[in-house]
Amino acid sequence: MTLGFRVLTGHVRADAERVRALGEIPCAILSDNLGRMVAGGARLRPMHRGGRLAGTALTVKTRPGDNLMIHKAADMAEPGDVIVVDAGGDLTNALIGELIIAHARSRGVVGFVVDGAVRDMDAIGQDDFPVYAAGVSHRGPYKDGPGEVNVPIALDGMVIEPGDVIVGDLDGVVAVPRAHAAEIAAAGRAQMERETKTLAAIAGAGWDRAWVDEILREKGCAGV
Repeated sequence: MTLGFRVLTGHVRADAERVRALGEIPCAILSDNLGRMVAGGARLRPMHRGGRLAGTALTVKTRPGDNLMIHKAADMAEPGDVIVVDAGGDLTNALIGELIIAHARSRGVVGFVVDGAVRDMDAIGQDDFPVYAAGVSHRGPYKDGPGEVNVPIALDGMVIEPGDVIVGDLDGVVAVPRAHAAEIAAAGRAQMERETKTLAAIAGAGWDRAWVDEILREKGCAGV
């Protein structure tokens, strides 16, 4: 098997209940509970009209401008998969468009994340099917390879292993390691409860803001 040009089969899948639980938590809160060290890059933006993303990562690494391995991943996909593509952030050629999206959806794929460009925005932008990408280009892709399917990838420093849980909302995309999905979901729910109480306090008696001055005094800030 040639490194850089290979398809690994039998990809690991995240537990469906874990995916559902994480999909109910905002990306910002998941990010907080991942140490604020995990992000797919500010350029990865939702291209679709609306709708959250939650599913299992089916990973693709491809050379810029080539989507042969994305087509292979779409043929391999199982219901609940998110096809996540590391194309190095290059925006010269679009890697996916309306046709491959329709094919992937027919196989149960629940979304795409592409560190590269997409096209056919008239269709993507009017649909709720989740598509995240770094940009748009009308220039179509090549289909020559090389590339890899079901290997670890990284999107602007966010490492994604096959089978990790991918969650997306209007803030962007976050990958939760499959091995830590349960603990991150629990921590995220707890933070959501705390923030709900804070919002209630702001609407009612007010939010205790003493902590601001306490931190400033600890830091030696003058005038506090």
